[in-house]
Amino acid sequence: MKSSETTILVVDDEREITELITLYLEREGYAVYTSDNGLDALRIATSLVPDLIVLDVSLGKMDGIEVCRELRQGACADVPILFLSCKSEDRDIIRGLSEGGDDYITKPFSPSQLVARIQAHIRRRRTRERTPEDQVAQLCFSGLEIDFNSLEVRLEGELIALSAKEFELLSVLARQPNRVFPLEELYRRVWQSDSMGDTRTLMVHISNLRKKMELDPARPRWVQTVRGFGYRFCPTNACDEQSEIPN
Repeated sequence: MKSSETTILVVDDEREITELITLYLEREGYAVYTSDNGLDALRIATSLVPDLIVLDVSLGKMDGIEVCRELRQGACADVPILFLSCKSEDRDIIRGLSEGGDDYITKPFSPSQLVARIQAHIRRRRTRERTPEDQVAQLCFSGLEIDFNSLEVRLEGELIALSAKEFELLSVLARQPNRVFPLEELYRRVWQSDSMGDTRTLMVHISNLRKKMELDPARPRWVQTVRGFGYRFCPTNACDEQSEIPN
């Protein structure tokens, strides 16, 4: 049972959906607030600063993407945001995650799966497992600095604005340079749950990370693909981009 001090804001203009999600979350002991429009959601979130926000994309007055964009500029910059949407095309998912969403769940959805994902995001934010390597305050590579105290990344001295999930992805990879991470393991390390077969969220975040870090995202120098297996962080130019795992 979770503490009632853990607050979740559920935003959807369909009352049946907010009532269903609220029912499942309150069973787990969460304190749930609801809203049926973007402007009201923005006001509540700014005042409450919840532990997590479930946000429908299609809303009246101000859509979910706009709400997310506004929240990322203020007090809710680091609050996990899970998009709900009936739009399941890759371009819609990419847009949602690129605008600051931490996860994207399509309708119709399983309430139990939604709760599991919410629990994983909250657990990741509040009770991140610590290992000896996590105690390192800073990692420095040729032209790249990752500061775990300030949560800042600098490339050739220039600050790179990363989202919370992008920073976590880079951190997991960079703590073990040259190690190839399978997609499922990398997803579990960052999202603290199984991908349930959908790794598009991970791939979109990798793509966004490359766009911010790489001179040529199509030929990444830092975060590289190992075809048929996963991703690795390459601290030197010695790594061949998009290499193959030998049979």
